[in-house]
Amino acid sequence: MNLRAQWSLARKNLESTDVGFFLLRVTVFLGGLGWLVFSSLPPQEFSAVLNIYIYYFFYNFFIYVLIFLKPQKIRRIYFLGLVFDLLFVFLLVKNTGGFESNFYLGFYLLTALNTFYYGLACGIGLAAVSSLVYLAGGSFDFEAIQWTDYALRVSFLFLIAVPLGFLSEKLRADKTKIESLHCELEKSIFDLSKTQQRLVESEKLSALGRLTADVAHEIRNPLTGVGGFARRLYKIASDGTKEKEYAELIVSEVDKLEKTLKDVLIFSRDARFYLELAHLDDVVDSSLKEFSAIFEEQNIEVKKDYRAAQCKALLDRDQVKQALYNFIINALDAMSGKGTLIVRTYIEFLNDIDYIAVDICDNGKGIPAENIKLIFEPFYSTKAIGVGTGLGLSICKKIMDEHSGMIKVRSKLNEGSTFTLYFPLQREEDRGKIKCWQYRGCGIENDRERTCSAYPNFGRVCWAVAGTFSEGKVQGIYAQKIKDCRQCPFYQEVAVRKSV
Repeated sequence: MNLRAQWSLARKNLESTDVGFFLLRVTVFLGGLGWLVFSSLPPQEFSAVLNIYIYYFFYNFFIYVLIFLKPQKIRRIYFLGLVFDLLFVFLLVKNTGGFESNFYLGFYLLTALNTFYYGLACGIGLAAVSSLVYLAGGSFDFEAIQWTDYALRVSFLFLIAVPLGFLSEKLRADKTKIESLHCELEKSIFDLSKTQQRLVESEKLSALGRLTADVAHEIRNPLTGVGGFARRLYKIASDGTKEKEYAELIVSEVDKLEKTLKDVLIFSRDARFYLELAHLDDVVDSSLKEFSAIFEEQNIEVKKDYRAAQCKALLDRDQVKQALYNFIINALDAMSGKGTLIVRTYIEFLNDIDYIAVDICDNGKGIPAENIKLIFEPFYSTKAIGVGTGLGLSICKKIMDEHSGMIKVRSKLNEGSTFTLYFPLQREEDRGKIKCWQYRGCGIENDRERTCSAYPNFGRVCWAVAGTFSEGKVQGIYAQKIKDCRQCPFYQEVAVRKSV
């Protein structure tokens, strides 16, 4: 690391207190030399004190070199400097008259500064050590000072250490609290900003959805007429004529437009879901069977691994099938006519609940890392213009949100992609147990103006589908207030203590 980079690192770790300590040490050194010049000390004592100040200069230089090289260990370095400081004051007292020397005041300064920096315990310990060092500096000569005077001077060390220690502890606690509040405030501002951004995007999508739905309805009727007449023309036109060719082209383009309109209407309208307890393995297997001819035609090897056969989830079979169709079609497109499709189901423990997970894995071209966060955006597509609408994965996400589930994606370029669908597991033994709204008494069952995705089906796993553990928006009434479901008594009883 070069000097400029090291200096930059050191500056980041220095506080105003450290600058104050440095200026104080410089003042002590320059002031001591000034006093020495204008004092009338005997030559031998002058030489001894001068050597002590030279010692002071060199050990301080050593201390600040260490701080420059290891700024992250500055508190330990100051503690090392304290040992040298005690020795410095001891030598001054020893060589300028012992108990009669006024340099004993240096012990007060050391005690005050280090108590403020390290706290009460260090201050009291330093006062005791300073008392012994001062005693040694006076050569234990109680003929030069009465023991009562010595005791009075020492008592002032503790009188400095105790109140300053309490003040330091209070300031340190207040500083920690202020920093914690500052971090919480920054997090709240960040969360508020994200929420506002999501709200703006939601409003935009809502307006776009209403507009596209209206436009789609207006286009659909004339498009149906165009398609019908084109199919009639195709039937009556003679083979090999331009009319036949044009009619076929019109029919093909109308089919594309009708598919696009269908996707737009599905995405924009409020779909009606009819949830029922069902074996997810059956739905997955049924979806794969409908593609069996395509798999054979495109030379796709299908590997199945069902490990959740005895488990049920709340499903709308048709909607889940539609989501699975989209993922399978995308996998086929990614493999470009040859490859291996792996579909497996299993139980996975996430967010303190069990999910039935469905993996759909292909060994196709994969998705660039920078695109993964965009693939669920409406109208985002990497396919050629005219091929697909860019709504397939957005519709899948909407379907999974309505099932209080989630989707995770793993992908590597030229190795393939894995889409994992998570459905909250519904165990029969849990369905009769107390639900979150019953335990908390939030009144959601009697208030139709408020929404909560945990009601009425997911009350036993509310924190993961409507609370702060969920992948989507927090919709739980209580979770919105406490901001963390770990503080909720119901979560503690069900997920931690498992007592209800």
